[in-house]
Order: sequence, then structure tokens, then C-alpha cells
Amino acid sequence: MAAMDAVSFQVKDHGWGAQSLLNSWHPMYAFGECHRDLNHTQCDTCFTQARQLLSRCVPNTEGRIYLDRCFLRYDNYSFFRESVDTTHDINVCETKRGDEEFAQRAASVIVNVTSVAAARGFAADGEGGVYALAQCWRTVNKWNCEKCVNEAGKKVQECLPSTEGRTLLTGCFLRYSSRKFYNDIVVTQNEERNDPKPNRGINPCDASPSLRYRYDLLENATNYFDPSNKLGQGNGPGSVFKGTLPSGKTVAVKRLFLNSRHGTDEFFNEVNLINGIQHKNVVKLLGYSIEGPESLLIYEYVPNKSLDQVLFAVVDYCLHQFDHFPWIRDCGRDSKNTLTWEQRFQIICGIAESLTYLHEGFGKMIIHRDIKSSNIMLDENLNPKIADFGIDRCVAESHLSTETTETLGYMAPEYLTKGQMTEKADIYSFGVLAVEIVCGKRNSAYIPGSTSLLQSVWKNYKAGNILASIDPALHGKLKIEEASNALQVGLLCTQCSVTLRPSMSEVVQMLTKKDFIIPSPMEQPFIHSTVLILDDSLTSTSARSSFHSTTSFLIPGDDLLVLEKSLSSSEPR
Repeated sequence: MAAMDAVSFQVKDHGWGAQSLLNSWHPMYAFGECHRDLNHTQCDTCFTQARQLLSRCVPNTEGRIYLDRCFLRYDNYSFFRESVDTTHDINVCETKRGDEEFAQRAASVIVNVTSVAAARGFAADGEGGVYALAQCWRTVNKWNCEKCVNEAGKKVQECLPSTEGRTLLTGCFLRYSSRKFYNDIVVTQNEERNDPKPNRGINPCDASPSLRYRYDLLENATNYFDPSNKLGQGNGPGSVFKGTLPSGKTVAVKRLFLNSRHGTDEFFNEVNLINGIQHKNVVKLLGYSIEGPESLLIYEYVPNKSLDQVLFAVVDYCLHQFDHFPWIRDCGRDSKNTLTWEQRFQIICGIAESLTYLHEGFGKMIIHRDIKSSNIMLDENLNPKIADFGIDRCVAESHLSTETTETLGYMAPEYLTKGQMTEKADIYSFGVLAVEIVCGKRNSAYIPGSTSLLQSVWKNYKAGNILASIDPALHGKLKIEEASNALQVGLLCTQCSVTLRPSMSEVVQMLTKKDFIIPSPMEQPFIHSTVLILDDSLTSTSARSSFHSTTSFLIPGDDLLVLEKSLSSSEPR
């Protein structure tokens, strides 16, 4: 099976792996992990055996195997966050029994490792001739880990006074024994990784050494970060430069200025997280450097421009014309210079598949938080690649974020008004992006006398004339059903209520399965409008760089929320 083969490669490198295959009629998910007390050779040996044995379950749609030192499972649904499953969980007790004193000591050690593992995901302890080790699978979040190991602790104590017991649950395992069964050195290393010291500096061991590049090599590759090689400004404190390595390979180099412990954590978080992402529609991280005055990230170079530069080039020109020549009402559009419908639909589906992978197929749920047209790169075949991951993409169970990074036009209402962050915020942003691609217009564009793009599409949908929203440059050159479905999916994704938005895997099915019945949106999309008002005190053309922004948000069932702030720009409007 391809999914298990992919996991095998990940386990060889990282000790665990998760993979999903979603581009077929029969989706498949696979996960495997070695016990963290193993060294590399022991892990590889155990997992190779597990892979061979589990293959006997094929063609069954599900299978799992627990070996003495590793675990492997596959299924036809996303199970990565599960913790307890009474139909499959196992309790194994040794027949040899100890005395009452042994049982008391064992119970104490079990309680200790359970408590530590609930907080760290892993723990090992030995005392008075009793040894225990508990571990949660890497894809299980903290809350479910705590739930799982607490349940495992209760179940394994049912074995007492047996001299050995094991509880194998869906999301964790716990073992105790009268004999020492784990590796002291490896356990110590794992404990240090899971409990970083608050004041340690930059540690190159926090990321894979195979990804490390010399700073001077990258400095030369970018011609000392020559402005002519600048590709753009990434999210956060970093510009992106084009570079050519000595091998001739072209790369994109992102500069990060880390002057605090928080910044260092962000850097290694991005390296360790993005390095594990392997998807054809996600820009690949190639390496990093921490040797120079700033830290650097090295990504694959995507030769074409970003989606917004390709899709909206003519629209931006028209807005410029409206701004300087307000009497012009028909800018016109040359269809030869626009993306074809086949290209647009390919881009929409590619973005949907990559978000499905990040949300459901990677193991840990990853929330991008900044899905927008400028963060979608296009390769030489105009295939989309999601770029510019920021930081802290693995969101805690509270799903709260106080940092606003998204462009206003793509922001979900719950994120904007409450700082609440779930994968549904990405889904909202995708919905906006899908509508933009079909319509060929920016949702955030402001033209005098016009309504917002989402509002216009919603009105056309309710009037039974959704095709009126399609980019005029595509008329007579598209598959009407595909375009109509894409707009309807966009409206579903941009509903104000989080619970009404579909998952990204459902979105993929809506877009790609011809017999899939797409539900009707139940409420209008979250509508917002932004009006830029020129400061009257500024009269010269060159001084037109300060604006007053009044942004209003229409939230169904709520009052009108108005935010006001001043904006500055380095260039005239």
C-alpha cells in the first residue's frame, strides 16, 4: 500500500510518520510510530517487521498491529486524533504474579509516569524494582493524550499484582514490568526534547542536521541579498530572495531576524513542522541556516508568479485607471492574457487538496492561517503551491490566537471578532479565494458604486443567476457546471456560522465527484466592506499616503461591528 510505504520512509527519518492518500475514490490513512526508548536501528527493525505483517490485512479497508516496540495502523478515514476505542483497545497481563508490596510499588510508578506523560506525551520511570513507560502517539493532541494515558493507567493496574502488564490503546500505550526494558540514554534524550529549558539559546540539534546550510553559501547564492534578487516580503519579519546554489539549483531564501527566545522558538517550529510536509501543492522546505547574523530558511523556487499577480494583473490596472480617471467605466479585458477555466479549476482543486492534507492527512492538524491569492505560487505548469507558512501552525486545543496575520478580505468572522482559530478559518479563506478565481475579481477591491464580491455572488445565487458572477473573459470557454459548483462551494465555505462550513475533504468531493450533491448555502456569507477615506489635511498628491479606514462587518444575528484605524502607505494611492 502506498500510504504505508510513505509512512515507512518517514519512520526511518523521524521515528514516526503519518500519511493520507485523498486523490482517489477510496481515501486511505496510515500512521506508524516506534516507542521513543528505541534507537534508530531498533526502530527500523521493528517497523520493517510490522509493515510486513500488516500487509496480510490487505485488501481489508483497515488494519492495525501492535508489536513489542512499535505500532502501525491504516484505515479509510482520518483517525489520527483518536485516543480510546473500546472495540480495539487491548490489555495484556503476565501470568507470573508478585506480592502485595510489589503491587503497591508498581501502582505508584504507574501513577507517576501517567502524570508526566499526560503533560509531555512521554515518560519513563523506575523505582524499587518496578519500571514503567508511557507514550502518546505524536498525532494525538494534549487533551486526548491526557485522556488516553489516564485510561491506560487505570486499565494496566487491573493486571496487578502481575509482574508485567501492557495497555495498548488507540492513541497511547503504557507498560510496566519487574525488569528494565527501556534504554536509559534514549529516554533521557526524549525527556529533554519534550521539556525544553526556558533559557537555552539557539540549539542546532533542534532541527535535522541534514537540512543545515552554511550562511556564507546562501549569502553568495543571493549575491549578498541583492535587492534585484528580492522576490517579495514574507509574513512576519522576513524578506524572500532568489538564490542559485553552487550546484546550479535555484532556491528561495527567506531571511528571519531572531533577537529573542520567542523568535528562536518560532524559527525551529517552522523548520521542524514544515520539513515534515510532503505534498505536491505545498512549497517544500529544503533547509535552514543559523550561523550568520540572521537565520535563513531555504525553500524550493517556484518559477511563476503568485496567483494574485497572474489572476488580477488586468484588474489592478483597471483599479488604477478608476483611481486616476474616475469617468472611465469600462476598462475592458483581454481574454488572451487571462487564465483559462481549465487552469483556474486545476488551481482551485489543488488548493483544496493541499488544505485537506494539512487539516486531515498530515497527522497533526496544521492551520495555515493566511490563505490568500498572494500566498499561492504557480509552478511552470500553473499548478498551485501553498506558500508562506508563518509560525505556530499546530494550534492548541483552545484554538485561540491573538495574532492577526490575514488580509482583511480573507478573514473569517470568528477570527476577526474573537481571535478564535480553527481549521474552519482556513476553509473560510479558501471559499473567498475560490470565488475570486471564478469571478476574476478581488474580494477586497473597492470600486465606487460597487458592492463586495461575496455580496454580489450571493445576490446572483439567490436570484437563480449565479452564472452572472463568472469572469466575462471566460464566457463561452468554460464548463458551466464546474464553475457554478465552484461558486456554490465558495458560498458554503464563507457562511458566517462555523458549523455550516464543510470540511476540506468534503470540499474536494464536491468539486471532483460528478454525482456528489452539493448542499445549498443556508445563510449569506460573512459580508464586510472597507472604505478608505483620504485625510483632508493632506492636499498634495505626493502626500496622499495616509488614510482613515472604516471597516464594517455584517454578522447575521449580531449587531454591526465597526472598527476604525489609520493606515499608512509608502506610496501614493
